[in-house]
Amino acid sequence: MRLLLAAAAGLAVLAASACSAPTPPRSATSPSATPTGPAVLPAPTGAHPVGTTILYVNDTSRPDPWNLDVETRELKVTLWYPTEQEDGERAPYMTPKESELFLKGSEIAGVPSDTLSRTRTNAVEDAAPAGEKLPLVVLSPGFTKPLSSLTSLAEELASRGYVVAGIDHTYESYVTTLSDGRVAECLACDGDTDPGFGTRVVQGRAADVSFVLDQLPAKWDGSGLIDRSRIAMVGQSMGGAGAMAAMVKDPRVRAGIDMDGSTYARIPKSGFSRPFMFIGSEQHVPGGSDSSWDRDWKLLTGWKRWIVVTDTDHQAFTDIPLVGPSLGIKPGYGVLPAKRSSEIARTYVAAFLDQHLKARRQPLLDKLSTQYPEVRLCPENCGQS
Repeated sequence: MRLLLAAAAGLAVLAASACSAPTPPRSATSPSATPTGPAVLPAPTGAHPVGTTILYVNDTSRPDPWNLDVETRELKVTLWYPTEQEDGERAPYMTPKESELFLKGSEIAGVPSDTLSRTRTNAVEDAAPAGEKLPLVVLSPGFTKPLSSLTSLAEELASRGYVVAGIDHTYESYVTTLSDGRVAECLACDGDTDPGFGTRVVQGRAADVSFVLDQLPAKWDGSGLIDRSRIAMVGQSMGGAGAMAAMVKDPRVRAGIDMDGSTYARIPKSGFSRPFMFIGSEQHVPGGSDSSWDRDWKLLTGWKRWIVVTDTDHQAFTDIPLVGPSLGIKPGYGVLPAKRSSEIARTYVAAFLDQHLKARRQPLLDKLSTQYPEVRLCPENCGQS
């Protein structure tokens, strides 16, 4: 019984991270009495093996916005990229300490504290990068979530010929391990009910993104692979809101995707013409519980899409449903299986990026698909079944 209650409480926290998106109208998960073994992330479908490595960058031009005792902003950046190396040590999903603090922050008990550290990934740790002039995708997680919660999407994009630079926004998640081994916990969580909090967070994330783009050439030996004229940003929840904010601030980001995040950035009244895609759960239908997409849709004057995936919840665009069974949690009634929601998210994100960074037209984005009947194109046919 303790496991059941703890799992239910934990997933309620995961489904309603502060200042990310309103709580879904129904519970999307239910507990299971028996956790499975370690989770295995789905294999990437692209043509390339995937490598990964970690960088740390330190912005001395600004103090940390959350820790008043720190005069600089330190960020952990995880890179995923194509490689020719198929064999080698797979990168850890989390460290045991990261798993412990994430489960604690998410109020999930009754399973070993290192459970998530045993999740199997597909990327080879510190493999040599391969390729040339590849598009760059910046990845940003939801509030309270470490970047590792978007690992399966990052691996998929790298296998398709992208360099992915994922940012852990320090003190905004339950756990971030810094360069000297210190563990930063969620100091920002103490202020998440303050007026204007969402706007403050996305402004800080936009600054983080610009700094990482500045630093990549100097900090990563493989940065010569990157075509810096082809940069996009993808984020989930607060990370999706950050994608909009980063694009408004930094013209280097040519295209962006918000995965199920309420938006906070102020778009110029004259409009915003760079390509942008909303993709999310049914709370984001026109007139739904989150009105921010309605508001911003009118100001997007370039290529744009508004996609709703039925029978999904706020975490469907992350790894949370994929690792849920290892925590003793199974999908609730009427909710898409984790592998299906992950497939849809990865397919539509990749299609957007292929069209706007690789100039490969994607008919999938222009009309309803019999292959993906769960997908609605809004605002025109959100109500169709």
